[in-house]
Amino acid sequence: MKKKIVIIGPAYPYRGGNPTFVTFVHDVLSKEFDVKIYNYKLLYPGFLFPGTTQFDKSEKTFKKAPSERVVNSINPFNWIAVARKLKKENADLIVFNWWHPFFAFCHFTISIFARSKYKGKTLFITENFISHEGHFIDRVLTGIGLSNADAFLALSSEVESDLKNLKKKRRVYRSELPVYSFYSDLEPQNKEVFGFGKDDTVLLFFGYVRKYKGLDILLEAMPQILKKDNRIKLLVVGEFYDDPESYNSIISKHSLSPYVKIVNQYVPNEDIEKYYKASDAVILPYRSATQSGILNLAYGFFLPVVATKVGGFMEFIDDGKTGILVEPDDPNEIARGVEKYLDLREKVNFKSNIENRVSGNQFNRLPELFNTIIRECVQ
Repeated sequence: MKKKIVIIGPAYPYRGGNPTFVTFVHDVLSKEFDVKIYNYKLLYPGFLFPGTTQFDKSEKTFKKAPSERVVNSINPFNWIAVARKLKKENADLIVFNWWHPFFAFCHFTISIFARSKYKGKTLFITENFISHEGHFIDRVLTGIGLSNADAFLALSSEVESDLKNLKKKRRVYRSELPVYSFYSDLEPQNKEVFGFGKDDTVLLFFGYVRKYKGLDILLEAMPQILKKDNRIKLLVVGEFYDDPESYNSIISKHSLSPYVKIVNQYVPNEDIEKYYKASDAVILPYRSATQSGILNLAYGFFLPVVATKVGGFMEFIDDGKTGILVEPDDPNEIARGVEKYLDLREKVNFKSNIENRVSGNQFNRLPELFNTIIRECVQ
């Protein structure tokens, strides 16, 4: 009989990186385990969500895992009910997908009330330890939310190090995000669709826009980048969670309108590939990061990445082979990274190097790792 795993985390119909990750975890573990997802029936209250909608409005769903929508993130009575339901599952392991301190009390309550059944069998997958724009209160909430974990699965060395520094020592296992390659078999995209010339070099900034992602730094770097090659175009695609005006003012200040195209909207699944396939490289000028689904999406399209030396980028990007790494918080460094990419692209086979990097992705060995976790955690 297969061992049973219950995952508490978001899945379809919610949108974004976390539901996609949980779906991948479900799919890879289902090869060897009986896997069930306890999804959210309320993820974020509407007034706390900065985007247009929390739900996936795509016409195409490339990956969709079965789930039960049972968790209400703000209802303590629901948390106790979910814990009771969990105890009836008789699972070999319960897994919480942790990414934000907002869920601290929800995860704490469910895990504490289920603990009589699952002591030694509670794993937290920690995509982030502290949120990218976190403050002192986030650290306090994170400590509360993770306090009932028997073990952790970290997805980057930075998070692994943070977890090992917790007062209560627990086992910390390692993996990484999957490579999101399920879009890449679709048709090539013509650059002219976006008003670019066929010989232009297109840099893609993809994903929702917040300060920690450094779009303002990239825009400040554009004049220097254009001095190197005025056929560079910047394609910014994603919903703005910040005020767009602060970014538009930089574009106006440097007269960048002919070189920058902004698509301020959440991108449905069926449209993702057209932006990546019209681009030559992906650019991640982040101020902070642990890891990024945008990087793994770029690798899924075999696109090189220009990124800052923050968080997991340093361990997942082979400098000069699968991308370029530069210092953060500096437009001159961003410009230098793009210039280095332009100099290397005729000399380095980025695509082949990325294929080799992807072939060794640790995520593919998750079933083996979970067998180890189940064996060791219950001892």
